Amino acid sequence: MEGVGNALGPLFLLILLGAGLGWWRQPGGDFWPRMERLIYFLLFPAMLVSTLATADVAQVPVARLALALLGAMGLFGLLLWGFRNRLRLDAPAFTSAFQGSLRFNTYVGVAGAAALHGSAGATVAAVAVALMVPVVNVLCVVSFIAAGTLGSASLGKSLAALTRNPLILACLAGIVLNLSGIGLPGWSQPGLELLGRAALPLGLVAVGVALRPAALLRLDRGVWAANMVKLGLMPALVLALALLLGLDPVTRDVALLFAALPTATSAYILARQLGGDAELMAALITGQTLLAMVTLPLWLRLAG
Repeated sequence: MEGVGNALGPLFLLILLGAGLGWWRQPGGDFWPRMERLIYFLLFPAMLVSTLATADVAQVPVARLALALLGAMGLFGLLLWGFRNRLRLDAPAFTSAFQGSLRFNTYVGVAGAAALHGSAGATVAAVAVALMVPVVNVLCVVSFIAAGTLGSASLGKSLAALTRNPLILACLAGIVLNLSGIGLPGWSQPGLELLGRAALPLGLVAVGVALRPAALLRLDRGVWAANMVKLGLMPALVLALALLLGLDPVTRDVALLFAALPTATSAYILARQLGGDAELMAALITGQTLLAMVTLPLWLRLAG
């Protein structure tokens, strides 16, 4: 437990630092929205490209990792729709609970994998991002369509946005560079690596800035259902699948880490744009991020 705590503790401190900066409105103005855009569109994609383009992906059991992570994600997506009537949530609230159950905070996941297992963990994490980001985005957009919160104009914009998602494009670029044998020639590799190093600490601070403590006052069925799936049932199933599939310790830990991550802060923007319950989404983001500071180390300790 001490080793897991030592690896994840600094990450949580950066998130809490961000929460403090957000509380005191520092540096002020539109600094953090602009910083989030820089991280999302430049720094984090640079890190994914530099990792995937040069990694020995052959050492990662991609098929078994995909089966564990995508299998669990797909199963809980279907179960949430199956239990929708029992949850008695209106359409906007259901889409936010759906996002809160399936989306994951990529910054915390990649930073945690690197802290736990170094470059090997970062490589598996990059592969996990390449597998999960396209699937979770499609599932969430489909949930808005099926729930009826999208107009026809918003539908077209949402589908077009999937093709321009910087994380998806970065993963594709890194994989193509790797498989083609081109890699990152000349100064491009150290340049992208330098950009990538800035992504994780700034991303973690930005996660903290996005927290909304006042939203924690909301405790309804949507909150309980999403938290139970995201922080309890999802990691339990992925851990069982990882053991059943015989994943090596590094891949198992990273798969479990990604399954137990709190939901993504970007889900709040999506909820506002596509007709979801934004206040419920804020409650889920804040509550899960704080709860994960306890549950993540416990799950990893159980696996180890």
